Amino acid sequence: MRFIHTSDWQLGKPFGRLPEEARSALQEARLDAIDGLAAAARREGAPVVLVAGDVFDNSEPGDRVYRQALTRMKAAADVRWLLLPGNHDPARADGLWSRLAAEAPGNVTACLEPTPVELAAGVWLLPAPLQYKRTLEDPTAWFERAETPPGTLRVGLAHGSITDFGGRDAATNLLPPDRAKRSGLSYLALGDWHGRLAVDPFTHYSGTPEPDDFGRKSTGVALSVELRGPRDAPTVAELPIGRYGWAMGDWTLTAGSELEGLLAGLAPDVERRYLVARLKLSGRLSLADTVAVRDRLENGLAHEIRWLDLDVADLSPRPTEGDLSDIDMNGVLREATERLQAMAAEGGIEGRRAAAALERLYIEHRRAQRGGA
Repeated sequence: MRFIHTSDWQLGKPFGRLPEEARSALQEARLDAIDGLAAAARREGAPVVLVAGDVFDNSEPGDRVYRQALTRMKAAADVRWLLLPGNHDPARADGLWSRLAAEAPGNVTACLEPTPVELAAGVWLLPAPLQYKRTLEDPTAWFERAETPPGTLRVGLAHGSITDFGGRDAATNLLPPDRAKRSGLSYLALGDWHGRLAVDPFTHYSGTPEPDDFGRKSTGVALSVELRGPRDAPTVAELPIGRYGWAMGDWTLTAGSELEGLLAGLAPDVERRYLVARLKLSGRLSLADTVAVRDRLENGLAHEIRWLDLDVADLSPRPTEGDLSDIDMNGVLREATERLQAMAAEGGIEGRRAAAALERLYIEHRRAQRGGA
């Protein structure tokens, strides 16, 4: 049997730090991932999609997100979707999942009870739905005593951590790393970790199908899984699903001319319109280079990509004789420039303010020169 393993859709994720236009685009991309998963299932000849928790970002995603999710899954009528509550959207009584179970189309199953579900002839799913956001108990413990017909393949579906991923809730929703072996599973489909991770040949995290933050490795994929036999390791292949790329750069510049080469190497495989970038720049440049770099980023790159998170607090202007001559050879502006330069060299909050004032003085003086011309 072949199926698709995905997790951590987190539909309705707010992306609160981003401007409204970027938030809306990224939220829509998470819904579009459902269509991408359906297309991948057809290409792979995998009529079943297992979603290992966190279908929604919270237990109240809003009517549009909720309806869009069901509508898109219903439209893929040739695909069977099995959804598991996770820690972001636990199966509380009379909540989101009760409504979904009652309103879901025939090809969508909400796995709300720890009981075996037949996926296909000779293949049984053991789901471990979360009833609470955090639990100290192992939600997969029941797998060991779960009864399935002799000789059948057993697939586990769970949401939790088999290791400490550095989160605040690392002590909760913990799963034993040898769960697949303990419970005789042919495959264990896990969610919670947003990056793709193979724990062992039988145990895998798929990661989120649409990247959603900086610093995550191997995101934006789903897994195509082919089961072979009860004791045979499955064949697992990554399928690209995600649209957006999240890239970071921490660059120290010695000259403004270095910037274009660095930008060319920034996520070269991602279309600019689908790029979210966080850049931190440092170094000491001439006033002319400092202004040119900021202009290229703030008035160029920022409008080419989906969103730019830019930090240039440590990019300091170091006026050259040419810069000072551009401002004023001997007059009062030259005196002001030299005083600001000395203050900027002292560092600290006042130094940064002086550096910003120095840069603004240069820009305004050049603007006035152009106006006079």
